[in-house]
Order: sequence, then C-alpha cells, then structure tokens
Amino acid sequence: MAMAPQRLMRLATVASTAVALTLVGAKAVAWVVTDSVSMLSSLVDTSLDLVGSLVTFFAVRQALVPPDADHRFGHGKAEALSGLVQAGFIGASGCALLFAVGERLNAPKQVREEAVGLMISALALVLTFALVTFQRHVVRRTGSVAIGADMAHYGTDLVATLVTGVGLFLSGLLDQPLIDSGIAGLVALWLLRGAWKVGHDSFDILMDRELPDGDRQKIKDIARANPRVNDIHELRTRSGGLTRFIQLHLEVDRTLSLLDAHEIGRQVQAEIAKAFPAAEIILHVDPSPVS
Repeated sequence: MAMAPQRLMRLATVASTAVALTLVGAKAVAWVVTDSVSMLSSLVDTSLDLVGSLVTFFAVRQALVPPDADHRFGHGKAEALSGLVQAGFIGASGCALLFAVGERLNAPKQVREEAVGLMISALALVLTFALVTFQRHVVRRTGSVAIGADMAHYGTDLVATLVTGVGLFLSGLLDQPLIDSGIAGLVALWLLRGAWKVGHDSFDILMDRELPDGDRQKIKDIARANPRVNDIHELRTRSGGLTRFIQLHLEVDRTLSLLDAHEIGRQVQAEIAKAFPAAEIILHVDPSPVS
C-alpha cells in the first residue's frame, strides 16, 4: 500500500534533518584535522542543509495544516516562503565562501591528513546520495516545493562532497594547495547557482505564477473534449503546496436549461479532477454569445 503524500513529506523532513546533523559533525572534524578550505566549503554547504532542513521541517507541517476561517485557500504557500528563505541563506553563504577562498589564494596552505578527509567524504557521499534519492521520490509523488528546495541543497552538497574528495586527493598527491582552493571556489559558485534556482521557483509560487503551459493545454483539451462545450475562456491557474487551483468559464448552448448546463459543468469538472487529483476546481458556465 502506497504511503500517503502528507506522511511522505513529513518523513522526508525528518530524514534530511538527521542526515544533516550527522554530516555537520563529521565534516567539522574533517575540517579541523585537514585544514582544507574545500572541506570548509563542504562543511558550509552541509551547515546550510541543516538550516534548510529545519526550515523545511516546520514549513511542511504548516503547509499541511487544513484550510481554516482565516486561510480559505490553505497554508500551502508556507512551502514557497521557506524556499525563499533558504535561497537567501544559500546565496549569502556562497558569497562568504568566495571571500574565504580569496583569502586562502593569497596565503596558500597545504592540507593535512588527507586520508581522514577522504573517509568522511566517502561517508557523506553514501548518506547524501541515499537521501537525495528518497527526496526525489517524494517530490515526484507530492510536487512539494519545500522538499524540492531541500533536495536542491543536498544535490549541491553531493557535488560539493565529491569534488572536495577529489580536491583533497589531488592536492595531497601533487602537493598543490591551489587545487584545494580552486575546488572550493567552484563549490561556492555552485551554491550561488542553486540559490538562484530555488529562489526563482519559490518566488513564482508566491506571485501566483500560472501552471506550466503543458498543464494549461491539458485542461483546455479536457474541457473542449466534452461535445456540449462550445468553447472556454478565462482559464486561471496557480499552485500552493500540494494543491493546484484551476478556474475557467465554459461556453454552452444558450438555449439549455440551468439544470443541463450545470450537468455539463459537473462532467467537465470530474474529468479535470481525474487528471489533477489534488486540484481545487471552480467552473462557471456561460451561454455562448449570439452569432
């Protein structure tokens, strides 16, 4: 039996927080032991993941609160708000990390105890890959923006951890400290890229951006497939949390009775609901204009 979307989302927030706590401790030890700026970059990235996971933990629980008298459309936008907050954290930390890389480039230092850093990087890769795989499954099932933003964090962490391990290995093998600094700089730029994407997606939801063109066309095709619908207009869509909101007007023969027109609207609404199970659908039936 498939797990309910709400339960999947809650489980994903617990898993991400647990993984982040484990990795922050491990990478802090590795940074102290190795004095590697690329390990510092990976630690910064994971620390952001922990902050993001905590934000997501509370945001998802708020987003799943049912509609009430003061929030008739529910609390789904809490997810997008958390994504925007996380984007700010990621962007600020990416800039701070670039500053640290600049300082290290001016005064290069060779890393120490590369083996310790490599072992912790390997542990981080296994845990992070398992988490991202689970989060991707949750996002596919639920469409959660907050879990998607959290997954973006851990996706950058996966890349950061991989290149950190490579940097530690090459820096020790070739005795070139600039390799370590250069890789840290790449991680910082990757963080900034992730911040832009998460922030952009969250902002779109907060500003009630329309659903993708493919979804809108699918709604139109479903409505027009009913032989008694002459046309549609004023299609409006948006999303909030797990819920998509769809509004449109149907044009039907003006000679139909109110009862018949209502039945056509009910049929179209039922077909749209099949294609978009978690949607709130509002239809208005209009008489077709006089030719």
